[in-house]
Amino acid sequence: MAPPWPWGGRRLTPRVNFDVRRLGLIPYGEALEMQRALVEERRAGRVPDLLLLVQHPPVLTVGVKGDGGRSNILVPAERLAELGVEVHKTGRGGDVTYHGPGQVVGYPIIDLRPDRCDVHRYVRDLEEVMIRVCGDYGVDAERVKGMTGAWVGRDKIGAIGVRISRWITSHGFAFNVSTALDHFDLIVPCGIRDRGVTSLARLLGRDVPMAEVEDAVVRRFREVFAREPS
Repeated sequence: MAPPWPWGGRRLTPRVNFDVRRLGLIPYGEALEMQRALVEERRAGRVPDLLLLVQHPPVLTVGVKGDGGRSNILVPAERLAELGVEVHKTGRGGDVTYHGPGQVVGYPIIDLRPDRCDVHRYVRDLEEVMIRVCGDYGVDAERVKGMTGAWVGRDKIGAIGVRISRWITSHGFAFNVSTALDHFDLIVPCGIRDRGVTSLARLLGRDVPMAEVEDAVVRRFREVFAREPS
């Protein structure tokens, strides 16, 4: 019998195919436009559920509420330009965060209808994917009450910022594999001042192949969302 999920239900049997697109290193703006187009394609039924896996050149992304987290950028624009770090508006929730090489960024474009129309559950599902990937490497990650993401002790290893439009999802999660963690010093990550960030490579004390982690993400995503790759 399948184990109970954190929200109290039980796992569904695999029922929906999804495609995985591993796109490599692409600019954040390009990925944003791609997501917008694919959301409409998914809504029209022209594509199946998708999981886009990418890496981005160094970029700070800000959310849609208030100033989107711009007040949590700690250095002037001139310094960011010197470092080659862009700042980009997004359509997601959440505060400012950092994306860069060495980070598996996942953008699910999936239709939550008819049986998963619950935003809270969706976020918990994404956390579960990253927690299980950590477990594959012997790392004990967990949730923190009142916060989002996957945490190892007081440090965040995986961030979440999502958009759901008429139950079609976009944006998603960012999992730190071998990310340049000093770039997080440019911001107050996700607006949380009393906690840090970490990566799989730091925790394990060794390099971890990105393709290997992507494989783990796909496998765990399939389990959590009860979807089989097409």
